[in-house]
Amino acid sequence: MPRALKAILGVLLLPLCIGGISALSRVLVASGSAIHFWVAFAAGAACWISIYLLLPKPMWVYVFGHELTHVVWTWVFGGKVKRFRVSSRGGHVLITKSNSLIALAPYFFPIYAVMVVGVYTAGHLIWGWAAYAIWFHLLLGAAYAFHVTLTFKALETEQSDITGQGFFFSAVVIVLGNVAVLLLLLPLVTGVGVLTSMTWWMRDTGAFLHRLALLLR
Repeated sequence: MPRALKAILGVLLLPLCIGGISALSRVLVASGSAIHFWVAFAAGAACWISIYLLLPKPMWVYVFGHELTHVVWTWVFGGKVKRFRVSSRGGHVLITKSNSLIALAPYFFPIYAVMVVGVYTAGHLIWGWAAYAIWFHLLLGAAYAFHVTLTFKALETEQSDITGQGFFFSAVVIVLGNVAVLLLLLPLVTGVGVLTSMTWWMRDTGAFLHRLALLLR
């Protein structure tokens, strides 16, 4: 898709971003009573941030997750991976199919946090890990903080994934993707309900479009 069309698509996606951010604020307020989750989640995030500030950055771990995310999303879209290379200075995957979501997925899809959710869910279903929920929440906070901090660190240097898609379009997709992940993940672990968060998202997007239409009349 030409960059001009991507820029237009980015503008068209902005209402979804604004509606998603509004819905996310609703989810955060509604989940405020989930104290056990937020305390453990914040503690995990604080633990990781302390490590991030005081110790050398584990860039190999980040790069591995970054490239693995490309792989996972390539599989989602039916592509194949022919080469996978990772080092602390960067990585590369050779894939048979690519699109904007595959290219930008590492910046909005927190793969290590998703792994934590997957392992805990499987363990809970098989062995009944409810007693370990606090550790799950703590690891989830650390994994999500890892995603946020090292994604910002990576963005300090020029990323071919982003320059190839265009800065504006990439920014919109990255914001929208992060909001979508949080609107799916937080309701699951705080008890708000995914259907509720999706309803708020669509309703707040519609309300924004309505206000915009009134301004443009």
